[in-house]
Amino acid sequence: MEGKKHIILGAGGAITHALVQELLSHHEAVKLVSRRGFTLPGTESAKADLTGESEVGGVVEPSSLVYLLAGLPYNTAIWREQWPVVMRNAIAACKAHNASLIFFDNVYMYGRVHGPMKEDTPMNPCSRKGEIRAQIAALLLSEAAGGNLRALIARSADFYGPYARGSSVPMLLVLERLAKGNRPQWLSNAKALHSFTYTMDCGKALHLLSETEGAYGQVWHLPTASPPITGEEFISMAARQFGVEGKYTVLGKWLIRLGGVFDKLVRETYEMIYQSEHDYVFDSSKFERQFNFTPTPYEKGIAESVTFLRQGGRAK
Repeated sequence: MEGKKHIILGAGGAITHALVQELLSHHEAVKLVSRRGFTLPGTESAKADLTGESEVGGVVEPSSLVYLLAGLPYNTAIWREQWPVVMRNAIAACKAHNASLIFFDNVYMYGRVHGPMKEDTPMNPCSRKGEIRAQIAALLLSEAAGGNLRALIARSADFYGPYARGSSVPMLLVLERLAKGNRPQWLSNAKALHSFTYTMDCGKALHLLSETEGAYGQVWHLPTASPPITGEEFISMAARQFGVEGKYTVLGKWLIRLGGVFDKLVRETYEMIYQSEHDYVFDSSKFERQFNFTPTPYEKGIAESVTFLRQGGRAK
């Protein structure tokens, strides 16, 4: 893949930062595409609305490696209207330019799973947002299976780590609260097991997948530490980094539901509370075996996240 440009559609979030850091460390050419022209040192920047077919087609280049990292507003109505359009536009642009498409996905389409989530876990969504994610994933996989597009799906568990200050529940409720001297919080059930993917591992893994011919046409779970930990264990590890006791507050389901009466974002989040109530176990052994990759252990990832916060939001 030497000489191919790496183009990030929907640039600006935590995974963009982690991926760009990895790409630049390998001296890759990077173009960041967003509505407002988001940029980072060492990269090229372009503006495009991903719901506009001609705009997306205008920023994708021949034979490039395209990452779809878009994060739409957390609103079911917007997701239902825009996600299929964004996916179709990305597919069309990549087909027109003989480009490869790497879609960074979540696990909403699996629904509640009893046991580990794996790449072959059936899509069985139990939420409206999960139904939408299942729809766009099926669309992309159909194009790849039909030989129309060189594409893959890279799925992450809930993530944490550097750059994830505004997009990660454990960062918001635990690490950032501890950094401010406040008691950490957890959603619904701090005794349930929960897998978390480290942001910097996402960046490394996405680059590896993009450069591996045999990875295309498949779903991949990005490297995630195992075994999973409980919220209580996550809080305890974080508290040790700050030299404080691991006392915490649980935000119960009833409180979250009540909050939804007054806050639209909380209301939109409520349908996903099953992910916090029950064990949430993410299996990335396929990726780990294929690439001989060891995910960052939680203790180390949490320590590096704390360092990131103490440095004012700059990775080392």
